[in-house]
Amino acid sequence: MTPHFTVAHWCVLIAAMLPIFCAGLAKWGMFKTPRRDGGYDNHNPRAWLAKQSDWRARANAAQANSFEALPFFIGAVVIAHQLHAPQTRLDILALLFVVSRLIYIFMYVADLATARSLAWTVALVLNITILFIGA
Repeated sequence: MTPHFTVAHWCVLIAAMLPIFCAGLAKWGMFKTPRRDGGYDNHNPRAWLAKQSDWRARANAAQANSFEALPFFIGAVVIAHQLHAPQTRLDILALLFVVSRLIYIFMYVADLATARSLAWTVALVLNITILFIGA
């Protein structure tokens, strides 16, 4: 059987882009505002992000959480492939993980804490399921 890039592999790529998406969201609309007026500071971006509030701060927090979730997801997908998990099932679970993480991000930015926590929990359960699907 010839190895190929699966849907689950593509989901790993998408999941790896989610923190970048969140960072862009946190910075959205602030590139044209001068730094002296609170605009985005590319000279010190982390300090600028740390000073943000409301939805920008939540987008930055979603970025951090997206980075935190990424290693477990990558590991689970790799292990599932190594254990020859049923590919269609793995692909569906990986897609559902990415969708639940997107929902998590949007619920976080919208300040819907309970829905955000539910989406986080769903993503975690999906990730654990992916890890063990080949066992």
